[in-house]
Amino acid sequence: MADKSAHKARVRERILDEAAAALRAGGTEGLSVANLMKRAGLTHGGFYAHFENRDDLVTHAIDRMFQDSAGMIQRFLGESDDLDGLIDFYLSEQTMRRHDRGCPLPWLAGEAPRMPEAARARFQAGIAAMEQALAGALIRRGRDSGEAGLLATSLVAEMVGAMALARAYGDGPKALATLAAARQAIARLLVR
Repeated sequence: MADKSAHKARVRERILDEAAAALRAGGTEGLSVANLMKRAGLTHGGFYAHFENRDDLVTHAIDRMFQDSAGMIQRFLGESDDLDGLIDFYLSEQTMRRHDRGCPLPWLAGEAPRMPEAARARFQAGIAAMEQALAGALIRRGRDSGEAGLLATSLVAEMVGAMALARAYGDGPKALATLAAARQAIARLLVR
């Protein structure tokens, strides 16, 4: 029985990984259950052993994407409390070119209003978690909590917006200039 449960959990994780990749590639409208299951090497009918429906899948895939994002944040703000390193990494060429991982905000923010209600709630919770993590880092740098909260909201908006625009420009010099400009503007904001 334990083997069946473990197998089912692994299959579900594989489906969620594929769904997160599909969301990054084509947004919520580009997520086809039949194509997803085929890419995961599973039958379409097997989908319903793991998810109630497509909306349920989207909701859980959003969670999976924010797990990736939480891992990135933890790497920088965990023990080392390296806010500058997090910002530089988030706004890097490497992150821009990495289409299979990373923060879902630049990929899906424009689609959030059209997401199923549960997925939209998870998406909003992911935004709030990122803002809270940045606010915590700012407080540890000596900002009062009110100022830290406002600045964290602004930082998230700048970082997400810059990454979304850079990706819209493609791989050219304008994309890299957008990321560099955002890094410089944020560095000025963080100077006390």
